[in-house]
Amino acid sequence: MSETLIKVEGVSKKFCRSLKRSLWYGIKDLGSELLGRRHGRAGELRTGEFWAVKDIGFELKRGECLGLIGPNGAGKSTLLKMLNGLIKPDRGRITMRGRVGALIELGAGFNPILTGRENIYVNGTVLGFTKGEIDRKFDEIVEFAAVGEFIDSPVQNYSSGMKVRLGFAVAAQMDPDILIIDEVLAVGDVGFRSKCFNAINRISKKAAVIFVSHTMPQVARICDDVLLLNKGQAEFQGGDVPKGIEKYYSNFASENCLISGSGRAEILEVRLFSGGNSEIAGERFIVSYLDDLTIELDLRADRSVEALNINIAFFDKELRGVAQIYSLNSDFRLVNDRDMLSVSVNVGELNLNPGIYTLSFVITDESRGETLINHHAVKDFQVVGSFIGFTPVQIRGKWARGA
Repeated sequence: MSETLIKVEGVSKKFCRSLKRSLWYGIKDLGSELLGRRHGRAGELRTGEFWAVKDIGFELKRGECLGLIGPNGAGKSTLLKMLNGLIKPDRGRITMRGRVGALIELGAGFNPILTGRENIYVNGTVLGFTKGEIDRKFDEIVEFAAVGEFIDSPVQNYSSGMKVRLGFAVAAQMDPDILIIDEVLAVGDVGFRSKCFNAINRISKKAAVIFVSHTMPQVARICDDVLLLNKGQAEFQGGDVPKGIEKYYSNFASENCLISGSGRAEILEVRLFSGGNSEIAGERFIVSYLDDLTIELDLRADRSVEALNINIAFFDKELRGVAQIYSLNSDFRLVNDRDMLSVSVNVGELNLNPGIYTLSFVITDESRGETLINHHAVKDFQVVGSFIGFTPVQIRGKWARGA
């Protein structure tokens, strides 16, 4: 189980922003290779070039799963293409041992005019399996992909979900030594994603897995190590997955505020307090898992409105609503009896999964139900903790051992 299957040593790849200049560089580099010379100086950039990936190195043994994360444009796809042999690195060396099952693009490797059945055999052959081995795996692949009678239809007629199911089924059911997965689980439905996670857990016990995702709970769920890329370079690397995910979240700026409603109310200021700390101007507010959180709100409403209801919603970075607190459910009535109203609510112990969250406020007229203001992403904050789960809420619970 200690066998090293992937070894990446100081790998770098550069591209050119100009198409014409890129073609010219390509011709020069090809000529240099044919003459047995190295093209240019490996560590230097020519006019218009940039490093898509620079000085990346890691080892992955059998039984390990590496989470490859980073914002869009960080260099993840370029690194995966080099690992899969689709493009060559300009510098460094990549060593891959064993059969590689790669799903780095939706439907990648499929011939659209061939049927699903034919593509299974073509892909299996590319992975190095004999026809007999593919025959023995065929029924398992079709069952996993759940394409049914469409197995003999051309792949070009498949939906995006069917393509990714078939692609993952071929890559996973062939029991590869190395499995590379790039954000494909975002396409499938809930049932398929559950099957995928079970398959990944099974494969990762005897293979090396590289898992790419923008969904951090998924990364926390299955990965032993994490490599955070940013602008082509390793910003974080190691086995402290929660710390790597926390670093990943810190790269994202606050979302833009969106305001709708009748306009008969105005949010003047929102303040956050937690663990005896208050906000510092220009910095994202940090809340430790299970620390209390207090939200203070200053607002103004049209004097014709007698009383207000306030709904505060918590959204994660995937824009999913994860929690809300509603004044009406708390038997709190805010009478509109002055020019500026101040209100505070203590949420109690915050048991949200570590990550970045935004607060949105909806203020309505108590008597008529009119939405006076709907203010999305008013404020963001970050929850930090030593453990990252794969659900939005972590319930601590009170545990006891039975007799």
